[in-house]
Amino acid sequence: MKGNRTARSHLLRVAFLSVLMVMICTVTVFAAGDDAAQASVRFYQTPWALLPPVIAISLALITKEVYSSLFVGIIVGGLLYSDFNFEGTLVHAFNEGIVASLSDSYNVGILVFLVILGILVMLMNKAGGSAAFGRWASSHIKTRAGAQLATIALGVLIFIDDYFNCLTVGSVMRPVSDKSNISRAKLAYVIDATAAPVCIIAPVSSWAAAVSSYVEDGNGLYLFLRAIPFNFYALLTIVMMLFLALTNLDYGPMEAYERNAREKGDIFSGMKRAAAAADEDSNPKGKVLDLVLPIGVLIVSCVIGMIYSGGFFSGENFIDAFSNSDASVGLMLGSAVTLVITVVYYLLRRVMSFKVITDCIPEGFKSMVPAILILTFAWSLKAMTDSLGAKEYVEALVKHSAGSFQSFLPAIVFLIACFLSFATGTSWGTFGILIPITLGVFPLTNPLGVVCVSACMAGAVCGDHCSPISDTTIMASAGAQCDHVTHVSTQLPYAITVAAVSFVSYLIAGFLPNAVIVLPIAIILMIGTLLVIRNVVPTANGAAEQ
Repeated sequence: MKGNRTARSHLLRVAFLSVLMVMICTVTVFAAGDDAAQASVRFYQTPWALLPPVIAISLALITKEVYSSLFVGIIVGGLLYSDFNFEGTLVHAFNEGIVASLSDSYNVGILVFLVILGILVMLMNKAGGSAAFGRWASSHIKTRAGAQLATIALGVLIFIDDYFNCLTVGSVMRPVSDKSNISRAKLAYVIDATAAPVCIIAPVSSWAAAVSSYVEDGNGLYLFLRAIPFNFYALLTIVMMLFLALTNLDYGPMEAYERNAREKGDIFSGMKRAAAAADEDSNPKGKVLDLVLPIGVLIVSCVIGMIYSGGFFSGENFIDAFSNSDASVGLMLGSAVTLVITVVYYLLRRVMSFKVITDCIPEGFKSMVPAILILTFAWSLKAMTDSLGAKEYVEALVKHSAGSFQSFLPAIVFLIACFLSFATGTSWGTFGILIPITLGVFPLTNPLGVVCVSACMAGAVCGDHCSPISDTTIMASAGAQCDHVTHVSTQLPYAITVAAVSFVSYLIAGFLPNAVIVLPIAIILMIGTLLVIRNVVPTANGAAEQ
């Protein structure tokens, strides 16, 4: 029966995509041969600009298949841009979309970082470092709550960059969470929730540098620091993670995965296990230091790489260098140095032969191919929305409503940032659109302006956290070695819960822009909401081992 259902589901997907392609070809044949300039008049800065990501996200959630969904979104973007001209669609989708995204130096740096990190993870597994750390942690971490709290603590400590956070926390904590019977879906949520939400409230991070770059007159870091207490989504996400870990509460689709992991020891619940096969290898020579040393070197090297890219060694001070840093260059150089040091260390330790080390290079590359493919398509989809004027359309909406609803503006900005970040899969792009607009409406000295900037940052992180086409969400799935669509669908109810409480908190902050008063109210609202959910949602979690 299961095989029949799988075959039938596959046939339905193939039939759906075939019908869609036939419709596209039909429209293209009979469409007028207008050029791209007409498309700019017709679809530029209109609601149609948001159609490609909406289609891609909807298809991903319906078909549970992210690659074809993203590709269809890219093709739809090409069709709209070229006014349904066949040649124009191909040129824009492939040459100006996929090829241009892969030609961007920043994107290439991130891809190189991913490949090197995949190789490092493979080396640490082959050296037995991950298994040794798992054995050590098992003797010190006895409960599921303890394993979750340890994962949260490590995620908070690695606040430098969200990409680095996702893959590092995943590689380190997978053995610990597996031995504690924590589902890969839950591990992916914890990794994702300690990535962007933590980086956006860390003054020394690539995210702080990105936000600061959108503020003129050198006041970026000052504004970032003032906005931290009002970043309700980030702060309440941490509160929620702690509450879930300590009370063992789960709800929505996550509850089934956690119940299977807790009661049956099934941490995958039907997810593909191929990506996790490397974890099963164990080198008897492995020690905890074989994992801890490369991770420590990676952290130090990436920090040095980031301040190097910001001009620290050319005379800039540390804060300015970090504010001006290029995360892509810094992470790439830091990971490259770490790879060399790790290889030399393993050779000196004689824990692996040079042949085994070189075999890990293509294996590590292959382990990152799914994440690289999704990232490439996600970047290309963002290029489609940019070419259709999605940013300008949203900017016009915000400016139009700014004057009439000043006290409600923080909540409005939060919702717009959520939607824009969700649709485009990028937080930093959302910062670039909304922060200058907000500062144009309110001066930097106005407390409401600080709240609005923080609402923009929080909404961007919220949308990024929920979006299946977000690079951070993709890498959280890769870090936990969890099916991507499973990760998105299981964490969505949690993210929406925090977003709802954050929205109410921004409504209050719009009338009372005082963090000392509003932040405690927001935390109380968050805990109260979770207590209500715990009493309303029927679950056996309360009887589980703490």
